[in-house]
Amino acid sequence: MPLTELSRQRQQRFDAARRHTLSLLPALASRIDIHGEGFDAEMDTLEALAQRAPLVTNAQFSDAGWKTQVDILHLSEEGYIPIVISAHRAARPDPRRSCQTLPTRKLGQAQCWSEEKYRLRHHTVDSYRLALATRALAGMGLASRWGGVIGQDPERVFLHHTDIHQAALSAALAAPLPTRPRRVKECDWCSYQQMCRSQLRDMDDISLVLPGDRAESFRRRGINTVTGLINANLGEASALAAAWKAKIPVLRRHPSRPIRRAALEVDIDVETYLDHGAYLWGMFDGHRYHPYATWKPLGGDPEAENFAAFWAHLKKLRTDNPDFCAYCYANNGENHWLRTSAKRFAGKPGIPGLEEIEEFIHSEQWVDVFQVVKTQLIGPEGLGLKTVAKAAGYQWEEAELEGEGSVAAYREARTLMSWRDRLLSYNEDDCRATAAVRDWLSHGTPGLPALGFFSDGGERGNRDQPTS
Repeated sequence: MPLTELSRQRQQRFDAARRHTLSLLPALASRIDIHGEGFDAEMDTLEALAQRAPLVTNAQFSDAGWKTQVDILHLSEEGYIPIVISAHRAARPDPRRSCQTLPTRKLGQAQCWSEEKYRLRHHTVDSYRLALATRALAGMGLASRWGGVIGQDPERVFLHHTDIHQAALSAALAAPLPTRPRRVKECDWCSYQQMCRSQLRDMDDISLVLPGDRAESFRRRGINTVTGLINANLGEASALAAAWKAKIPVLRRHPSRPIRRAALEVDIDVETYLDHGAYLWGMFDGHRYHPYATWKPLGGDPEAENFAAFWAHLKKLRTDNPDFCAYCYANNGENHWLRTSAKRFAGKPGIPGLEEIEEFIHSEQWVDVFQVVKTQLIGPEGLGLKTVAKAAGYQWEEAELEGEGSVAAYREARTLMSWRDRLLSYNEDDCRATAAVRDWLSHGTPGLPALGFFSDGGERGNRDQPTS
C-alpha cells in the first residue's frame, strides 16, 4: 500500500536528517558500515562485533519473533552503546534536570561524556529499538547499560539506561498478536488508516473515542464499543462517547466565566522549524495582522533581528497602553521560544534579557486562552485550537498546513514566495482564531451543548442537537 502524503513527507525529512547525522560521524579507518539488511547484514554485524570495531553503523539483530536495526553502535569501556537516530525530540533544555550526553562527532573515539542540563523525552518506538538492541548485545556479553538517542539536535547523543525498558519489552513480546485493529496516535500517518478506520467503525470500537491505552480500564469491564460506553452511564466518559457519536466536537463543562479583557488586546502565535528556530512571530491587534518573519537560515543574525523587531513592537504596546493584554492558545511553545531566543541571542542588538522575558511571561498581561478553555469546555477529540475555533465558527484558509504540514511548507517557503504567503495566511488565521475563541467565550459559548445534555442516562445518541 502506498504511503500517505503525510507519511511520505515525514519519511523524506527523516531520511535527510539521518544522512546528515551520519555524515557527522568521524571517518575512522576502523569504522564498519553495514550495508543492506537481512541475513547477510546480520552476519556482517556479528563480524564487526567480533573485531571490536569502535564504531558500527546500520547494525542488524534478530531473534525468535523480532528483528531490529540500530543506526550506530559506539564501543564504550562497559560495552557497546546502541544509538538510534529519531525523528522525535530527544530532550529539552531544563536547568533543574541533567543527563549524560556524547558528541556525535566524537563517537568511536575518546569517551567524551558530558553532563548537561536537559530533560530526557522518552518515545516508545525509540525505547523498544534500544531495548531490543541491548538484549541482543547482552546475549553476546557485549552490552553496556546505556542506550542513546539522536533527535532533532544532530550534534548530541542523549543517553539513558536501557534496563528500565526490558520488563515492558518482555511483556510486549509475550503478548498475542492482535487480530483486529485498534486506534492509536500513529494511525494518523499510517497508510492503512482508511482501511482500519472502516473496520473500527463497523465494530463500533471504543478506541475510536479512547485511543491507545485510554480504553483499557473499560475493556477490563467488558466495555468494548462506543455504544457500550454510552449505555454504561459512566458519567463524563459516557457523555464524551455520546457527543462523539452525535458528531459534536465540543461541550460546555461549566457555566462560562469571563476571560480577562483589556482596552488593547493582541493575539500572538509563533511558527518554528523543528528545534532549529522560530522563523515567524505573528500578532493580530483586532484590526491588523503584524507578521515578523525571516526566511533566511535559522540560528544566526537574521533570526535574532526578527525576534528583536517583534519584541520591540510588543514592548512598545505594553509601555504605551497600561490596560493591555496579549493572548495565546497553549503558550508552552511561545514561552519556550521567548526564553530560548533571549538566551541564544543574548547580547545582540534589541534582544531582551531573560529577566525581562520572565517578567512578561508571569505577568497578568500574558493570558493563555487554552487554560481558560480547559476549565470550561470538554471534547471527545481534545481541545486544540482548530477544534475549538471551528466550534466558535472560525475557519482556516490554509487548514492543510496544520501540524507537520507547516514543517513541510517551511522547507518550500525558504525559496518559494507562494509558500511564504500560505504560511503567513496560516499564522494569521491562528492569531485571528485565538481572538475568535476569546470573543466566543466572553459571549457564553452560544450554541454549545452542555456536558449534562449527554450525561442524564437517556438515549443520547438519538437526540436532536440543541440550537442557540
